[in-house]
Amino acid sequence: MKPHTLSVIVENKAGVLSRVTGLFSRRGFNIESLAVGTSEEPGMSRITIVVIGDDAQIEQVMKQLNKLIDVIKVSDITENERVERELALIKVNAEPGTSRAEIMQIASIFRAQIVDLGSKSVILQVTGDTEKIDALEKLLRQYGVKELVRTGRIAILRGAKTVASLK
Repeated sequence: MKPHTLSVIVENKAGVLSRVTGLFSRRGFNIESLAVGTSEEPGMSRITIVVIGDDAQIEQVMKQLNKLIDVIKVSDITENERVERELALIKVNAEPGTSRAEIMQIASIFRAQIVDLGSKSVILQVTGDTEKIDALEKLLRQYGVKELVRTGRIAILRGAKTVASLK
């Protein structure tokens, strides 16, 4: 079983996200990552879902999703070339002096931005693929991560292809 990245175009209506996620929970799937936002089409939203399953299970879930009334298009973009990104905000203990300088150096290496600097903490913002964010988090653990929040993964196909053009 492997992670599959699904792109789901839906009408932007109340309750749609609940129906989509409910379908996964009823089938016993744990959603690894979920991100929802408006799309290029007015009145439409794109849901990016990362779920682990074999090809047959994912195909069945996609068929069920397509039966939902407000779902316009479901695509498994796992095998397509794509750009994926996440956003994370990480609050780290940062006493003035050596640890603060070290944290700022680590942030620079990872191209993270310092978005808040307190007397005893710093908040970093980082975007990138899952592995990059995991690596930054692991390095910052030695200083004491006070809080961490991550978005779900978002993905877009490379080149001229679009989700709408996929079969």
